[in-house]
Amino acid sequence: MMTTDKLKIYVPAILLALLGFGLAYQFVDPAPPSELTFSAGQKGGAYYAYAERYRDYLKERGISVKILQSSGTLDNIKRLHEGVADIAFVQSGIAKPEDSALQSLGSMYYEPLWIFMRGAADSSKRPQFLHDLKGHSIAVGLEGSGTRALAIKLLNDNGIDEHTATFLSLSSAQAAEALIKGSLDAVFIVSAASNEALQMLQKRDDIHLMNISRAEAYTRRMDSLSAITLPQGVLNLELNLPATDMQMLASTATLLVGESMHPALQGLVMQAASAIHAEKSLFSNAGMFPTAHYSGMPLSETAQHFYKSGAPFLQRFLPFWAATMVDRLKVMLLPFVALLLPLFKVMPPLYRWRIRSRIYRWYEELGAIDLMLTNDFKPSLLSDLDRIEAEVKKVHVPLSYAEELYDLRLHLALVRDQAERREGEAHKIN
Repeated sequence: MMTTDKLKIYVPAILLALLGFGLAYQFVDPAPPSELTFSAGQKGGAYYAYAERYRDYLKERGISVKILQSSGTLDNIKRLHEGVADIAFVQSGIAKPEDSALQSLGSMYYEPLWIFMRGAADSSKRPQFLHDLKGHSIAVGLEGSGTRALAIKLLNDNGIDEHTATFLSLSSAQAAEALIKGSLDAVFIVSAASNEALQMLQKRDDIHLMNISRAEAYTRRMDSLSAITLPQGVLNLELNLPATDMQMLASTATLLVGESMHPALQGLVMQAASAIHAEKSLFSNAGMFPTAHYSGMPLSETAQHFYKSGAPFLQRFLPFWAATMVDRLKVMLLPFVALLLPLFKVMPPLYRWRIRSRIYRWYEELGAIDLMLTNDFKPSLLSDLDRIEAEVKKVHVPLSYAEELYDLRLHLALVRDQAERREGEAHKIN
């Protein structure tokens, strides 16, 4: 009987709580996808190589990554807009901040700008500033590349355009070959120092790297650029390349995401970025990247939280799938706190009331009989007491309430004794 009573009390409460959970589940965020499309650059380039490292990192955490080759930054931006890619490497300063459809996860590493020129061994006789390249033939990078966009921007700021110079659309390898042959005068290349074309040009006596003496001025005009120093001899100690410290400009490789990329995946990518890009490089100290600076684009909320507080709390201790599931279902705590706990707080008193009601409900009728015994005895009262006693014998309660049941029987016996005395007195009178 006790089990049945509890079921009658607790089952409706549990069903009500489940209904609350069901309603709350409608507001649970969708699970993050298990696939990610990454738009990189050409195979053999830095963007593609880094994208492969991201693929390996995410694969270990249950996320498969599809890498798309591209012609460069502008192609990657287009793919993000079209929804063809979820995430892409983009050279800083190319995407526009007012483009709210794209958000940044920050800057991942420096992309130095190398400007090589043909010229005399005497540095004083070579072009000293970018505006000195007016009238020259210049390789400014392939169409759609970040190199081309940056090169043309810098040249335009120095009063050079397609009417005052010859702009050639060449890859870094093609440009290096043409510069060596003498078919052009200057080359703009945005790349890591490991680029084969750069290594080939650095060793040429008739080709020289331009020192950007006004590098700081450019950074004041373009937030996405940084002034960096290439130390003497760092490229080749044996050949002492470069022969002196060189001032250079650098953009950064940024990670941009579309609006539809799930925040949980963004957080996981940020963890991958910290593992991949924190190492020391030719131009940065260990731990300098990734960074919220230089991107030129607004950071996503996930990236802002990461740079402020690090990885999400749950992802520090749980596998990615488990952490995201718990995070998604945290909204389910609302019905638990607002509904289930109060219900279970009310259930014990309700259960006690239900058990005691089997006992106490007889006291009203027993009290009425006791009052009638005092004022107006009737023989039928004994029949009423017999009926009540028969019903009380059918009452069953848990052992913890037995005392109250026996109190009822004791009171019933006291009233019966009084009734029987009144009946005896009535017989004597008659």
